[in-house]
Amino acid sequence: MHIARITLDPTAVVAPVNRRTFGTFVEHMGRCVYTGLYEPGHPSADVDGFRTDVLDLTRELGVTTVRYPGGNFVSGYRWEDGVGPRDQRPRRRDLAWHSIETNEIGIDEFARWAAKADVEIMYALNLGTRGVQESLDVHEYLNHPAGTHLSDLRRANGAEEPHGIRMFCLGNELDGPWQLGHKDADAYGRLAAATARGLRAAEPGLELVACGSSSSGMPTFGAWEATVLEHTYDLVDYVSCHAYYEEHDGDLGSFLASATDMDHFIDSVVATADSIGARLRSKKKIQVSFDEWNVWYLSRFQNQPPADEWRVAPRVIEDEYNVADAVVVGSLLISLLRHSDRVTAACQAQLVNVIAPIRTEPGGPAWRQTIFHPFARTAALARGDVLRAAVDGPTYVTARHGEAAVVDAVATYDTRAGEVAVFVVNRDDTRPVRFAVDLSRFEGAVSRVEASTLADDDLRATNTAANQDRITLRPTEQVSIDAGSAEIVLPPVSWTAVRFSLA
Repeated sequence: MHIARITLDPTAVVAPVNRRTFGTFVEHMGRCVYTGLYEPGHPSADVDGFRTDVLDLTRELGVTTVRYPGGNFVSGYRWEDGVGPRDQRPRRRDLAWHSIETNEIGIDEFARWAAKADVEIMYALNLGTRGVQESLDVHEYLNHPAGTHLSDLRRANGAEEPHGIRMFCLGNELDGPWQLGHKDADAYGRLAAATARGLRAAEPGLELVACGSSSSGMPTFGAWEATVLEHTYDLVDYVSCHAYYEEHDGDLGSFLASATDMDHFIDSVVATADSIGARLRSKKKIQVSFDEWNVWYLSRFQNQPPADEWRVAPRVIEDEYNVADAVVVGSLLISLLRHSDRVTAACQAQLVNVIAPIRTEPGGPAWRQTIFHPFARTAALARGDVLRAAVDGPTYVTARHGEAAVVDAVATYDTRAGEVAVFVVNRDDTRPVRFAVDLSRFEGAVSRVEASTLADDDLRATNTAANQDRITLRPTEQVSIDAGSAEIVLPPVSWTAVRFSLA
């Protein structure tokens, strides 16, 4: 059995836990919106046509922020198609996902859904096929109180009060050749800067996100961020990161170590941003919005519609997640929390059906995928401050990421509640780990421990409509405590969350 140890110090604070870390993403793609969030004929549908079973699961998931309406979709989106009387809204081709957009759901309807779910909207602007004026127009519709053409149009459409959206993404993945309106870094940087200036003139207190690289594997990675930030550094608050991970060719060891790549990605973007800030002699620090991340089997990219067929809400990338996928998702959350001093917003992509923690069937059930559980438990327990802590334990060598820790962990400390939460992953695929947590530097003894683990002998086991709770969190079997420490046995390929109460 491996042995690993973590020593926690209440004074070693990285940053407060950012509630925006627990964001997600809703794109007009596949069945995320239609038969996902919205299905008027469903038995659970409310008066607005939203599935209340999905709303219940969204609240249980602990989502705080939702990036909307894309994604690749937004680079061809005309926001005004989705407002006003539904029977007058145009049907449009969505070239990003080769489907028909009915525009039954637009920003007013989505804002109603967000209010029901008690989440904040992060609104993505179309800087692919549109530009500064269209961005100012949608901002006026969304946020101006009254007395102008577009704010009065919103009121006439039933939204008397402004939607009050604070965070705007200046486009999406415009470094990618697949993106409608793809641009080089200089052209995008100039457009993003002009758009940001206009938005700041309209409402100075907005939080603005510049597009970073769509993955760290892009040939322009690093150079893209540097050029874009040279144009926008004093105008934006965030630069975005996007990353998706999958198991390649049965290489489980590399897949389980995916968070080491996320760590490197974040550190590289922060270093690039800080170098631009130093060159500009700015004391400002650009934050990271990791507003697309998840496990996605992109190499399989299933259910692509035929080229000659245009459908409404086709089944697109409805990945079915297994135990190993959930363990990786848990470890990616560890990485995001560890970087809470600079990653102050993040969005798991997406919320429903499309590479999502929640799945639905039209007219049928909604259920939790395996990846639902580490997200929900982390969102529930991570409170107070993130603590700086390193795990002393064994390492192993991966084909894709080099040397990686067998055990990775992060901790949070809520001083008001007197609670410490530890989130830990065991990447070994055959051996358990005896994991010691040293809490001797905290005031008070450990009075209570709650520990739950996601693991299974069958790493490929999934949850389905017929067997919705095949994989879930279960009480950790082997936990021992004394006044200042605890020892937990972590099963192979597992993710565990522990809450210590101090008294």
